[in-house]
Amino acid sequence: MYIIRSGEVQNVLIRWSCSCFLILSKCIRRYPPSKRNWIIAGVCCIYLFYVVSQAAHVLPQDRFSDRHKFKRTRGIFTPKFNNAFQDTTGSPMAQNADVSSTASPKYNVVYITLKSKRRKPAIIRGTVRPKLRKKTVSKNKRIRPNTLNEADNGSERKTRQEYESEISPRPLRNVYHSLNVNTHNSDTDSHYSSIRIYSERAPPWFSKDDIEALRFLADCKITGIKEVSFTGRRNLLLFESQTDAPLNSPGKYDHVGDDSVCQGRCGLIKRPLDMSEVFAFHLDRILGLNRSVPAASRKFSFFHDSQPSPVVLWDPSLSPADNEVQSSVRMTWGSYQRSLKHKCWHRGVVPKAESGCSSIHHYEWSRLALFDFLLQVYNRLDRNCCGFRPRKEDTCVELGLHRDCADQDSIELVHIVHRKHDPRRLVLIDNKGYFDRDEDNLDFKLLEGIKELPEEAVSVLSSQRLREKLLQSLFLDQLYWESQGGRQGIEKLIDVIERRAKVLLTYINAHGIRVIPMDRST
Repeated sequence: MYIIRSGEVQNVLIRWSCSCFLILSKCIRRYPPSKRNWIIAGVCCIYLFYVVSQAAHVLPQDRFSDRHKFKRTRGIFTPKFNNAFQDTTGSPMAQNADVSSTASPKYNVVYITLKSKRRKPAIIRGTVRPKLRKKTVSKNKRIRPNTLNEADNGSERKTRQEYESEISPRPLRNVYHSLNVNTHNSDTDSHYSSIRIYSERAPPWFSKDDIEALRFLADCKITGIKEVSFTGRRNLLLFESQTDAPLNSPGKYDHVGDDSVCQGRCGLIKRPLDMSEVFAFHLDRILGLNRSVPAASRKFSFFHDSQPSPVVLWDPSLSPADNEVQSSVRMTWGSYQRSLKHKCWHRGVVPKAESGCSSIHHYEWSRLALFDFLLQVYNRLDRNCCGFRPRKEDTCVELGLHRDCADQDSIELVHIVHRKHDPRRLVLIDNKGYFDRDEDNLDFKLLEGIKELPEEAVSVLSSQRLREKLLQSLFLDQLYWESQGGRQGIEKLIDVIERRAKVLLTYINAHGIRVIPMDRST
């Protein structure tokens, strides 16, 4: 197949026009010219030159000329090739193609080139040059040594991970005894508090000391952290803080005395998995029990990956419980059931010596049973998980205690604690609840032997206002509220408590349990 190029077309037209002109000149010589012939000849010549000039523009340009291999516009290159049938990719299929065969014309390939970045920005009128911000280092923040940027003479350069591992407080035995870091929930605003009270007064079930204790736990400046070890339990991590409160008017939780563990005022740091203790504190106050220690949520940047952790107020007035069962009063399940029958210290009557009563008042066990049933806290009264089907992650299964349910009367109770100056009333500690237990697997052993329940708590459960009060109360702790997924997550926890409350009310009616008023002081 022969390809006609644009230059060849122009040459053919020019030669054809010249030959026509010569033929006309010969005709003029042979025959006398007339005015009409001259006009026709002139018009033909003008038409021929017009056709030739237009053909050069209408026909496609010579894309296969060697003179212009690249046609460049701004930022775009159009390559030209010597062979009309050569594939631009250089593939073997295109190289072995037969030139004489019929093929469609190839399109040009456009290559877009990226221009290099300007070293200096273009100056545009009307723009505002941003201010350069200098990096400021807080006085309370540790400064990283130069070993991260420059190597010392004869020493290897340390990586970031190696340096952080050196200054990290993990494991917990390498704790700071004198911290000069700001552990407020907000580094920018020192007046920010995660305990939010937007009304004039706090909810009525909180006392003034409760609100003051919550603000201390959530917002106080930490001056030191220490690790305290006790017999039969994991080590406790305490944070210390110096308070400016006057000592001449101490509150309920401001016990000033000899305390070798805590200097000043302290809080107990727990694991993020124990966050349900914050819920337990609010539930205790709403039900009018008032037996748990204040608990709030707080973030610590130096461990737990800055996750919110529950912090519980350290109460030095608690009676020592440095034993295997962590109890101020050591009791077994059998002695506990016998004390319920004797109604120890009821109506101020001193129990007989042969009754085997402890120093705990009879009504305290009713409060404890109701509280533990709603949260399914089995560690106190059912240490071996004999009243329900435990899971693999439960403590009783991990320790193998669930297999020792044959002689339940000899199983000791755990976390039976009271204050030194008030041995009649219990103090509920370690209140980790379980919200993922179905209603068909509740631990009813916690209610065994209970014949009376506090009227105030039962009235709240049956008043259809438990949800409203829990939402209002838990909203105070912003970190806990957000850590549970906001209102949607809190609503799910309240659903569990409401279903258990209905089960408890049914149990009360079925077993004839009396609902009587119980004075908070008893």
